[in-house]
Amino acid sequence: MQLRPAYPIATARLLLRPLTSQDIPDLLAYRSDPQVCRYLPFEPMTREVLAARVAGDLGRSELSAEGQAMTLGAERVSDGRVIGDVVLFFHSERHAGGEIGYAFHPDVAGQGFASEACAAVLDLAYEELGLHRVVANMDARNHASGRLAERLGMRQEAHHVSSEMFKGEWADLLVYALLDHEWRARRV
Repeated sequence: MQLRPAYPIATARLLLRPLTSQDIPDLLAYRSDPQVCRYLPFEPMTREVLAARVAGDLGRSELSAEGQAMTLGAERVSDGRVIGDVVLFFHSERHAGGEIGYAFHPDVAGQGFASEACAAVLDLAYEELGLHRVVANMDARNHASGRLAERLGMRQEAHHVSSEMFKGEWADLLVYALLDHEWRARRV
């Protein structure tokens, strides 16, 4: 199981592609925002942290082995600005399992960009990588993330109460999931 997409991946309003150092100002606009990072597994990022991450894991353009993750920037076609990013984790070849995550600039909330980008990444996960099951794990207080998972057709499978120490406090974890045949049925 490997994923080597042809870039960019075009949707109606976005180009999805690997992140580069030229994207750092756009990434900094939302990944440095404490409100954006509140329920994400990282702290607000500085320019230096982003530069190091883009040169490393955030710059990966393919998945060739389990345990890897690939983050794609969501570039808005209308102005060339990266307004968010979607990560696909390849957890298990044996179980054909993965995970999706996302972060978007608050200025584009409610405009459908996150749904559009995540749908394109789910297409990659199921149709090109060959995953059977994709999950989205999130802090239960992140209601917007839960709504996005539901719009994508994911179902909530678990609510783990006070299960994780997250940024200094106990937090509930929600697990959403979607199977390959469920995704294909939605795409018809």
